[in-house]
Amino acid sequence: MDTSPAAAADKLALLELKSSALDALLGHSDLGLAIIDCDLRYQAINNTLARFNGLSVESHLGRSVHDVLPQLAPVIEPMLRSVIVQGEEITNKEILAEAPSTPGRKAQWLASYRPIRADDGRILGVLVIAVNHTVELELQQAKEESASLVRRVIDSLVSFVGIMEPDGTLIDANKAPLDAAGIELADVQGRKFWDCFWWSYDSDIQQQLREAVKAAAQGETVRYDVVIRTANDQRMTIDFMLAPLRNAEDEIVYLIPSAIDITARVAGENMLKYSEERFRRVVESTQDGLILVDEEGHIQLVNRRSTEMFGYDSEQMYQLTVEDLVPDSIKAAHGDLRRGYLQAPQARAMAAMRELYARRRDGSLFPVEIGLTPLNFPEGIRILATIVDISVQKNIQQNLIRSLNEKTALLNEVHHRVKNNLQVVSSLLSLQARSVPEEVRGYFDESQGRIKAMALIHQLLYEQKNFDRIEAVSYMRRLGDLLSRSYFSAMRNVKMIVESEQEESYLGLDVALPFGLLINELVTNSIKHAFLGRDSGEIRLSLSENGSEKQLVIADNGVGLPEGVRPGVSHSLGFQLIPGLVEQMHATLQVLDTEGAVFQLTLSDTGASDEQP
Repeated sequence: MDTSPAAAADKLALLELKSSALDALLGHSDLGLAIIDCDLRYQAINNTLARFNGLSVESHLGRSVHDVLPQLAPVIEPMLRSVIVQGEEITNKEILAEAPSTPGRKAQWLASYRPIRADDGRILGVLVIAVNHTVELELQQAKEESASLVRRVIDSLVSFVGIMEPDGTLIDANKAPLDAAGIELADVQGRKFWDCFWWSYDSDIQQQLREAVKAAAQGETVRYDVVIRTANDQRMTIDFMLAPLRNAEDEIVYLIPSAIDITARVAGENMLKYSEERFRRVVESTQDGLILVDEEGHIQLVNRRSTEMFGYDSEQMYQLTVEDLVPDSIKAAHGDLRRGYLQAPQARAMAAMRELYARRRDGSLFPVEIGLTPLNFPEGIRILATIVDISVQKNIQQNLIRSLNEKTALLNEVHHRVKNNLQVVSSLLSLQARSVPEEVRGYFDESQGRIKAMALIHQLLYEQKNFDRIEAVSYMRRLGDLLSRSYFSAMRNVKMIVESEQEESYLGLDVALPFGLLINELVTNSIKHAFLGRDSGEIRLSLSENGSEKQLVIADNGVGLPEGVRPGVSHSLGFQLIPGLVEQMHATLQVLDTEGAVFQLTLSDTGASDEQP
């Protein structure tokens, strides 16, 4: 390195030159610029070239080209020396070499080297003008990818986002509002925002938007809910915001409109308001008293009927606890009952058979029915009590019970008399059968069996004190015993088995009669015809249930049905009656193709409630 006084003077002149005329040039952001002295050391470099080189500005200053760019030095140092020695510039020189900014690979450079002269013509250094096309291209690609990424992110938002001039001219909008309206960006770009598709259906809404743009252009952020037009002339409620965007000098350069679809939320809020209003109207209009109490028994909600029932006004009732509304005789214990209920709260229906009384403001008591419904709120459990004044119903109930007892006694007597009358008819048939020829006596016996089957139903109704249905299993057993006794000689070696998966199974009266007659006909047929020429046999009646469906199987292990003999097509009166009996029960009857005679009756509606008597 030259340390002579002349060299030092040249460096000083170079620095003075750099600090004056070249400062503006070095600040240029598009070209890479540097000043290199005659010792090939960096005296100045702008940010652009430093970035192209892949190092900071400070990493260059005072250091040689070889130290800063060891891979590039063998290529550019000869050119720099040539400019210093020859005094001629080298322009637009293409260089392919590795730099710190492109480690492991060569970058493409375009460089120019110009001599820097003193006033007397001496060469003070070299002005380097260079562009790293590889880095510049990568930076441009990065900018484009970044812009594309930002665009994709914005377009993927479900929110509505746009940008416009402070005067309201729309510059850009993301995909969501365009898709919602079924339009393209070209349809609205460059137009005043209030004249765009979303707003143009209503002049009042357009004017509201004009005022919002004016306020935002003055620095305000405007936000309000508004209804806009969407595709197919539909409507959407949005939460709209218009905010100013400022530059580094705090000047408003753009306005940013944004919005989110709140149609569902608004609909939900409206539905909630409607629901609350509807609930309030229902609560106030119901003829039952409604009282909501907290965990301490304090009254938090009452309806008009409650105030009428207890003789207080609303304000007075809100000062009470539920214990103030119960008879004095149970007031002390009621708090424990309430706390016990809260240990495992569950809906409790009104218990009509319990004697409950409430206390009015004047101290008088009146009979009530009370239902309890626990409700979970953020602040804790609340109990909604539904209270019905049953003073009138109580009197009516007593009259009904008295009347019911009288009618029950009457029905009991009716069934008893019907059973007795049927037994008389059966006895008359028995007497008549003695005087008729032997060949027709069997018809009398069959009719007598049918009458006994009907009489047995009335006998059961009389015994069980239940007049709308019979218990099928016990009826089948007793009917089986009756048939066994009636055909004693034929049943001597025949075993009758009645079985059921259920201990009890009920049939309504409209089903019970044809059910009993059907069993009578099929079992009588088996007794008379199934075991001819056999020493023993078995008749089995099996009743099962599957939900609301009942199934009865009547089977014997006898000789089976003759060819062509089926219910409804036989000359036998009993078999001719069977289809009509099945139809009365709205049932189906199948003759199963197995050994012996097997009949399967399926009833889907037995006319009897599942509730036990």
